[in-house]
Parts: sequence; structure tokens; C-alpha cells
Amino acid sequence: MLSYAHGATDQPLLGETIGENFERTAARVPDSPALVSCHQGVRYTYIEFKEAVDRLASSMHGEGLRKGDRVGVWGPNRAEWALAQYATAKLGVILVNINPSYRTSELEYALGQSGCRWVLAVTDLKGSSFVDMVDEVRPNLPDLERAVFFGSDEWDSLAGGDVDHDLLRTIADDLDFDDPINIQYTSGTTGFPKGATLSHHNILNNGYFVGELLEYTDADKVCIPVPLYHCFGMVMGNLGVTTHGACMVYPADTFEPRATLEACAAERCTSLYGVPTMFIAQLDHPDFDSFDLSSLRTGIMAGSPCPIEVMKRVSSDMGIEEISICFGMTETSPVTTQTRIDDTLENRCATVGQVMPHTEIKIVEVAGADGAKSGRIQPRGEPGEFLARGYPVMRGYWNDAERTSEVIDSSRWMHTGDLATMEEDGHVRIVGRIKDMIIRGGENIYPREIEEFLYTHPEIADVQVIGVPDERYGEQLMAWVVRRPGSTVTEEDVREFCHGKIAHFKVPHYIKFVDSFPMTVTGKVQKYRMRETAVDELGLGKAAAIVTA
Repeated sequence: MLSYAHGATDQPLLGETIGENFERTAARVPDSPALVSCHQGVRYTYIEFKEAVDRLASSMHGEGLRKGDRVGVWGPNRAEWALAQYATAKLGVILVNINPSYRTSELEYALGQSGCRWVLAVTDLKGSSFVDMVDEVRPNLPDLERAVFFGSDEWDSLAGGDVDHDLLRTIADDLDFDDPINIQYTSGTTGFPKGATLSHHNILNNGYFVGELLEYTDADKVCIPVPLYHCFGMVMGNLGVTTHGACMVYPADTFEPRATLEACAAERCTSLYGVPTMFIAQLDHPDFDSFDLSSLRTGIMAGSPCPIEVMKRVSSDMGIEEISICFGMTETSPVTTQTRIDDTLENRCATVGQVMPHTEIKIVEVAGADGAKSGRIQPRGEPGEFLARGYPVMRGYWNDAERTSEVIDSSRWMHTGDLATMEEDGHVRIVGRIKDMIIRGGENIYPREIEEFLYTHPEIADVQVIGVPDERYGEQLMAWVVRRPGSTVTEEDVREFCHGKIAHFKVPHYIKFVDSFPMTVTGKVQKYRMRETAVDELGLGKAAAIVTA
């Protein structure tokens, strides 16, 4: 049996824009809670949230914004972010997500490459003045006409204007669900970020079907500590919630373990999102036992590989019996596979689930040494590159046909660069990234396999495995290990734990104990930076300079 699956379903895709869907929800549950921003003390019912969105949309149109214009949003999780998301969608204005950790060079690139006419931003965050940074880059951005800062008089005037319902209805009639509505810049390890361009159809349906598989209703409250500028927050979070009439809950502007636990307890949240490191931080919080989390029933762990032991603790200690793993990438809106809430513990711990509704996936042979790709679908159980096709695949990278053609082939398959296997029942296991696969003396080694084994050590809280240059073998294994609190585990202890349990060539040659890993703000471990550090610290420059065939 080949590694191909199609998410056949009788449930149709949503054939509407984000604005149309939001209008239907607000009409259906007008008095239900729509948004709670805990750190701001802000609460909206659906009818209140709709009125606020309509005021902002009317004002933005009155100030000259039109369908197809780009508006950047630069800031952390706040109610204003959500207002901007839905207001721009109602106008057909393309929302450009800007990472709040960006500084002037990255900010200038994102605003310039997308041609933003406006940017909406916070005034400052964690000691950095966003006002000063915008002022610094504005002279180099001829398309940027206006910067509006949340909390300013200018913002208050914009967000507090009159609603023109007739105007908004006329605009809605001119929008199409295949129109681009969102640009998200991917954090590449080389070159400039690429602007994944997504339509209403892409992200509305992806959020909706994620919520469907979690069995969301208007009784659910979803805690969203993950960043809104990323698909996890604004698609799986906001759109997954509003398509079901549930409630968005923002615990803090950026992730704080205690604030997240407090929000779950105080708001009686039924669902919790996070990357593995967020769940670990909450589980290990000294006051964890003082929070009543009994309302939690489901949630999503995504963003990076989910350790089996962490999944087990989320189920046993947090009481989230229906925790789900979602897998995908920004370019696929983002989710292409998801575990179901009735999956076995083994499948919820060790796989990334099965294909999403209305989506196709396949696993193909990885390019050979000559770089040629056969495109041959692998038999089930054999590793290869994970490809996806269907409604979630982006329109392309904004104004970058060349790099789009590198990842989307002529048959509209998205080449993800992920290494995966597909089991007989269709569950998918991610074994690593093609670029992360380690070749030691001719043996192909998948870091994920070794990481999962080391997670079973009782004194290891977290671990990442990388390949580092080696003159004899080409590459050697290195493990970066985060000890559990109070642990004194040594390098020799770790190697002894491996002895006789995994093949000798899979035992890490180097072991480094650390407090954390270099990461993006969305929780993705930056293994390339770990390799750079290892080469410097271990004096492997000579081996790294060896040219291989």
C-alpha cells in the first residue's frame, strides 16, 4: 500500500469570506462571549465585537483603504490585533502579520516587500520603542503612508468612528473567498523571509476544520497564549473559535506560564493551545497544583515535535484527555494532519494524526545524491518527503514566483521538506527535516527517533539532537540536554542509559547540558544555530570545511 491519503468527507468546505462567516456567527450567538483579553481587562460578546469590528472597518475605508491594499499589524496578543484581523477581512484589505520580535532591518523588509500602505502597532514592548523603529524605517518606505499606534488618540478615533452598514454590505458583495487576505512571513534560516500569501478560503476553512475535529461549540472557551501573528494564533485560534461561536481568551501579551494557568482557571477554559515548551513551563510551574484546570477537555500541541512524555503529563496532570497534535506549515494555512480526539494514547503521543478533511497528502522518495527527485510514492512505513495538496496550499509567496516554484510543483503539491512515514492506518509520523537528517558513516539517522528515546530518561526534561561535522564519519551525533530541576545526570549517565537499548551509532558522541535551546518565538528550535555554536565550542571548523560530494 502506498503512502497516499485523501481526507474524503461529506462535510463541505465553507464557500464564503471571513467577513460573511463572522456575520453568520454574530447573528447566531450575539450574546455569547467572543473575546476576553485578560491582561487588558477587555471583554466582548459577539454583538459587541461585531460592532467594534464594523466601526474600525468603516473608519479604515473612510481613510482611504481599499480591497487589495496591505496593512501591517505589528504587536503581541491584544484585542486590537483581533479587531484589525476581522476589520481588514471585511474590507478585502490584506493583513500582513509582522513578528513583534522584528527590529528595524526585518521590519523594513516586511513592510517594503509587501508594499504596506499602513502599519498598526503597539507603542512599545519589553523595553523596545516601536514608535522609534517605525520612524527610523519610514524614509525608506515610499508606500507606507500611515502608522497608527494602539492606545493613541489616533487609534481611538479610528476605532471609535461611526458604522456605515450599507457601505460594508456593498464591499462584502465585491469580495471573493479566493481573494488574498493574509501575508505571513516565514522565518527561514537563509535568505530573506518569504511572504506566504493566503486567501479567505485557505485560512477560514483550515481554522473551521481544526475546530470541527476538536468538536468545538459555542460553549467552548479557548485559551490562546500562542502568538496571533502566527497561523497557530490567528487561524487555529481566532478563526477556529469564531467559526464555531466559541470564545477567544488571551492570557497575556506574550506567553507567561502563570498568566496562562490563571486564565484557564478564572475563565473556565475548555481548550488550551501551546507549543511543547509552553506546556512544559506550565507543568513545571511551582504553583501548578494551586490552579483548578478541571474545565479543560481538549487543546492543541503543535509548532514543533511533541515529546511523548510531555503529552502523557498533559493528559495525566492537566486533565486534558482530548489533547490533539496538529502538523503543517504556514504555507498550508497551516494544518494538514491532526490527531482525532478519540485517537489512542499511542497515536496521540507518537504521531501527528491523519490527513485533514478535503486535503491530500503523500510521502515521496527523497532526492538522491545527484539531487534528482523521482517523485515516486513510498510504500507505507518507508520514510520520505511529506507533500500536501488541496485547499490549504497557499496562493504562493508574495511577488516571488521563483521561490514559489521551488516548493509548489506543477501539480500543486506543496513540498514541505519534512521527513515522514505513513502507517497502514494512515497515521503519519514525522521523523525530522530533510536538512536535519544526519548521515554518519553512511547510516541515515533521524534525530527525532533518538530524541524520543532520550525523553524516556527520568532526569531529562527536554532534548534536541543535531549532527555536527566529523572528519572520519562525515557527521557525529550531538545531544543538547535540559535536565529536570534538581537533576545531576552526567554525560556518562546518558550514554549508559543508551547502551544496549539503541544502536551504537545512534548514541550521542557529544552531550551538552543547557538551560534552553535557541528558538523562534513560535517555539521552533533553531538547530542551525545549535550547529554553529557546536562547531565553535568543539573546534570543528576543520571538519566543517571539508567539501563532500
